[in-house]
Amino acid sequence: MARYNGWQNQSVFDAADTLDEAERNLDRGAFFGSIHGTLSHLLWGDQIWMHRFSGSPLPAASSIEASPGMVAGWEELKRQRTAMDQAISTWAQGMDPAWLEDDLTWFSGAAKREVSKPAGFLVMHFFNHQTHHRGQVHAMLTAAGAKPDDTDLFYMDI
Repeated sequence: MARYNGWQNQSVFDAADTLDEAERNLDRGAFFGSIHGTLSHLLWGDQIWMHRFSGSPLPAASSIEASPGMVAGWEELKRQRTAMDQAISTWAQGMDPAWLEDDLTWFSGAAKREVSKPAGFLVMHFFNHQTHHRGQVHAMLTAAGAKPDDTDLFYMDI
């Protein structure tokens, strides 16, 4: 899933590169407004989950509400996305499978309380969250006339 995540992120960023800044920042009615805002939120979500999983740095934005504006510049968003995808892949390759059986406990800003769940379940949520918001971006890109790659797993080189 880490490889799929990187492959699909590259696809949506390549497609978004064919649009101008105004098109990427146009509020299209998605949860996080624009293509750029949704991709910034997705980076934020990945950063916060990787912090919980591996102790990596927290995201610059301190809340879900602030996440769409966390990275204002397109080139910087692309740079941070590439770095995060590499960090996710490195973490996934080096993770001890036994860790997935342990519970992870954290304070959830969204739920406003401490939460504890099995790590394997949370990793599944992590990748599902990415797919959910990339699907929104894919739809916005397609509506704007851009063409991301196919998303089916069997198209990915293994």
